[in-house]
Amino acid sequence: MRRLASASSLPPPAEAAALRFGPSNPLPPRALSLTASARPWRPRYLCSSSSSAAAAAAVEEARQGRKQLGATAQLCEYLLANVREHPVLRELREETAAMRGSQMQVSPAQAQLLAMLTQILGAVRCIEVGVYTGYSSLAVALALPESGCLVACERDERCLEVAKKYYQRAGVAHKVDVKHALAADTLKSLIDNGEANSYDFAFVDADKRMYEKYYELLLKLVRIGGLIVIDNVLWYGRVADPLVNDLKTISIRNFNKKLLEDNRVNISMVPIGDGMTICRKLVDT
Repeated sequence: MRRLASASSLPPPAEAAALRFGPSNPLPPRALSLTASARPWRPRYLCSSSSSAAAAAAVEEARQGRKQLGATAQLCEYLLANVREHPVLRELREETAAMRGSQMQVSPAQAQLLAMLTQILGAVRCIEVGVYTGYSSLAVALALPESGCLVACERDERCLEVAKKYYQRAGVAHKVDVKHALAADTLKSLIDNGEANSYDFAFVDADKRMYEKYYELLLKLVRIGGLIVIDNVLWYGRVADPLVNDLKTISIRNFNKKLLEDNRVNISMVPIGDGMTICRKLVDT
């Protein structure tokens, strides 16, 4: 994820927990059954005016390392316990957890899926748009062969310094080509350098308002049969709430609609982490 609400806009942890798990003094069984039978079932993060608060609670949970939309803390812990996480990835995740904006980091389950997709493809050339501290790019680099290359696009130099430290620690720095610049400029320069249709895999986790721009550029860079994976397509459930209409949410809604109608790719929206859409390129663009 990238660049979300500031900490001051979120409820305190105790309030966030109450919003997610309910009040500490629940209704007696009879009152509860009457209440439940009086209203139809709806998804948790779509219910009335509490949806924005639920989204804020989801952000808080992501900060605490429990990034799986709609899941309880217990289920998140179980999921984490069943991920094969490289020791250096775990070290990076723990360091990032203490940083501001740590909810932007993908979950271990997401990173494991990205690495597996890379391996299934037999990918050699990859691109990441939005590195943050490097958890997802490190997972992909570890999955690449020794001859592999990952172009890592990030404009935040402070975050890149953390990422580069862990690339070195994991022994994959030689596979990662760090681009400290605006991602759109980097992607355009790759196209201008004659690298169209030469990449196997791309992952996008950056400015949500730029998703369509990144996607169109990556469609030119990724080969037929290659994958483009987009993060945060469920955006803490905000995309499904008609009362939420900020610019980032509207951008993601519109982008999701574009992908649904785009015959140049096959798609699968996967409800892992904060939602990822996997796009497989079908035609030469």
